[in-house]
Amino acid sequence: MSNQISIKTKASYGLAALGKDFACAPIYIFLMFYFTDVAGLSAGFIGTIFLAARIIDAVTDPMMGMIVDNTRTRFGKFRPWIVVGTLLNAVVLIALFRTHTFEGTPLYIYAAAAYILWGLTYTIMDIPYWSMIPALSSSREEREKLVIWPRMFASLAWFLTGTYGLTIIGKLGNGDQGEGFSNLAMLIAVLFIMSAFLVARNVKESVTVDKTTQRFNLKDVGDILKSNDQLKVLISSVLTFQIANMIFGGFAIYYFTYALNKAELFSTYMMVSGIAEFIGVITFPYIAKLFPRKNLWLIACGLAILSCVLLYVMRAFVPGSVLLIAMGAAAKSYGVGIINALQTVMLADVVDYGEYKTGHRSESVIFSVQTMLVKFAGAAGGFVVGVGLSFVGYIPNAVQSSETIAGLEFMMIWLPMLLMIASLVVYRKFYRLHDGFDKNKIETAMERYGFKLPILLSN
Repeated sequence: MSNQISIKTKASYGLAALGKDFACAPIYIFLMFYFTDVAGLSAGFIGTIFLAARIIDAVTDPMMGMIVDNTRTRFGKFRPWIVVGTLLNAVVLIALFRTHTFEGTPLYIYAAAAYILWGLTYTIMDIPYWSMIPALSSSREEREKLVIWPRMFASLAWFLTGTYGLTIIGKLGNGDQGEGFSNLAMLIAVLFIMSAFLVARNVKESVTVDKTTQRFNLKDVGDILKSNDQLKVLISSVLTFQIANMIFGGFAIYYFTYALNKAELFSTYMMVSGIAEFIGVITFPYIAKLFPRKNLWLIACGLAILSCVLLYVMRAFVPGSVLLIAMGAAAKSYGVGIINALQTVMLADVVDYGEYKTGHRSESVIFSVQTMLVKFAGAAGGFVVGVGLSFVGYIPNAVQSSETIAGLEFMMIWLPMLLMIASLVVYRKFYRLHDGFDKNKIETAMERYGFKLPILLSN
């Protein structure tokens, strides 16, 4: 496998993430708001549907990984699914933001069906997209350089959506938010499809898979996921961190609108968050050289916890302080940028480690976990937001009671802080691939910490 990745490949791969994340950022930033305040669905119902859809993903995402790993075509095993998944997901994205045109029972049925379909079709595209990374280079350094491209463009998509999304929606709908969301979805769908064909044309696997290579079945997938202890640790750490991040994003629009009575600060918060996350991603290779990798998770979680402290100080002593809000947003999102780049590199290491333990090289099965984590974190965050809003007595488009405002503050500040602390504890205690995959170091660490090593297959 060639270790060097060309600039053309890196740029094309990164631009594909721009279209891909333009297609998912409105889901995670605005869908709860769209469902409650535009379509008129109850927050509790939405949170439940978000969680139910992710239970389905727990089965379908690894299955999609198996399908990709079993694919043998002259175009490789990744690119055909990227194109097919993008076309399907683009159609469903447009349909999802037509939910507001329904009423009564059909409204609830349509919303549930459209959201579940969105998750399923996004899986078809997202898993092969990220699974390509280990197939493009075996060099850890090249992987770290490659990862910043998609993460950089993805951060740009989230920044533009969060900062200017509501303004664009207002203009596209001429004041009608429902039509604005619908028109934005159609515009994004076009960009999304263009980006998929770009990666299909310019990003190619370094090695063509032998059609006689052993294929995976469901039992193999189960064995791969069960036997890879470091994958389980990574899942626990990333999921806890990202749920906290999604709770931040999910409650922000309600927190600034109703707890602080300054809805305009939401755009400020999202703008600074987007810039800071972007900087976190592009500086990741330099940060990774300055600090041991095992310290990067500590830095990211520490910054997110600092963000919570700054928001509390703002709320308690200087309500509405733009400076403290900006500092809080920057601290949290710089850490998110580091984690987003770091988790992808770590998954590539986990692929190597999994091959060492099982004899199967399963990029798509392992990377299906990343897609599942992103969606499950969004759903779990959405579930917490939906149930939390109901629990604290939130009433859409109304002045909130003091109890509701206190509840919004707890959900926005203290709950994410507790989750960030939990993520840090799990990572520090159980993760062992800090320096990438090295057989001798791993065996030493496993024996030191009491892990049972399997009988090794020949390498």
